[in-house]
Amino acid sequence: MNGRPASTHGEGLKAARLLMVLSSISPLFILWAIRGNSLIPDRWFIGFCALMVVVPNGFLWLRIGTAKKQADKRVLTVGTADDHRDHILVYLFAMLLPFYSEAIGTWRDLSATLAALAFIVFLFWHLNLHYMNLVFAALGYRVFTISPPADGNPLTGRARQAVITRRVSLAPDDRLVAFRLSDTVYLEAEV
Repeated sequence: MNGRPASTHGEGLKAARLLMVLSSISPLFILWAIRGNSLIPDRWFIGFCALMVVVPNGFLWLRIGTAKKQADKRVLTVGTADDHRDHILVYLFAMLLPFYSEAIGTWRDLSATLAALAFIVFLFWHLNLHYMNLVFAALGYRVFTISPPADGNPLTGRARQAVITRRVSLAPDDRLVAFRLSDTVYLEAEV
């Protein structure tokens, strides 16, 4: 015993995950830019909102392009699959609508709104919900959380992955070839 705590495996690509979370909330910044703000001049506020839309989404598409260029592929075998279409509804109603309707008429309101947004970003990042993106839904993709099949090995079957795919369902023992966007999020390669 050396007195050091046991190391735990944390998910890598932390900056990628954070930018993917920010890309998932980018529709909020579009709504804010349209609505405007009485505290901050439009050119600064709209500029900030545009930056919060363009940079994270640009990074997401750059990450997809990099994964494809480097052929960062994995073969995933489905043990069980859960469809997460309901997450989009939760996302829309729990986050976008309340933040859009929030009045930001004072600096205190703006500070409270930004603090609440920071909490949501942290929760999305911490809970690995960085795959939530309306662009994927608009392009016809679905998100499934898959668990690998149980094979009797105590070290396998524990890691779950989110798979973004155009398939409408996944069955046990389906095999997917997918690009790695983060350690737990994969985009199925087009067939």
